[in-house]
Amino acid sequence: MQPLIDHARSFRKQSAERPEEFARLAEGQSPQVLFITCSDSRVVPALITGARPGELFELRTAGNIVPPYASEQPTGEAATIEYAVEVLGVDDIVVCGHSHCGAVGALVRDEDLTAVPAVRDWLAHATPKPTGAVEDPTVTDAVQGHILTQLLRLRSYPCVERRLTAGQLRLHGWFYEIHTGSVLAHDAQSDVFAEL
Repeated sequence: MQPLIDHARSFRKQSAERPEEFARLAEGQSPQVLFITCSDSRVVPALITGARPGELFELRTAGNIVPPYASEQPTGEAATIEYAVEVLGVDDIVVCGHSHCGAVGALVRDEDLTAVPAVRDWLAHATPKPTGAVEDPTVTDAVQGHILTQLLRLRSYPCVERRLTAGQLRLHGWFYEIHTGSVLAHDAQSDVFAEL
């Protein structure tokens, strides 16, 4: 924890050297992209994309899961998506899964999650079981299929469907390889993930 505290202290000094940049951030935000990804600490959206403060609106969930839309039971995820689309007017939504995903791996391997009931219930409630090679530690095929499932889920959100129909929003599926740093994007025409 101490290195994080030390950096936070020095960050204030660094930000004082760029007052215009931080004053601009205080005026509000206008990100162009909603970036939905896993809570995994190895996945850092700004590092992957090179985004500066204010450029990405982020939603991080266990397993980069987009829960089914249910207006009678609002979720933090649904509120974040709706805010990004309706209020911030993002032009693009990226669902970014990653290799070596513990959540997707647990589902593929049918792991016993009774010791972590909130995780078990979140995974069971929020996504159908992905399929893939049980012995593959990267769970690449399973995660890529899982990303496509989450993109389909996004389409069920009324605000997303409305903006898609109007041609005002684009959806993207990305797969980040932790072990190589490569980012693959889903190509809808060929139905494959290829390097950006």
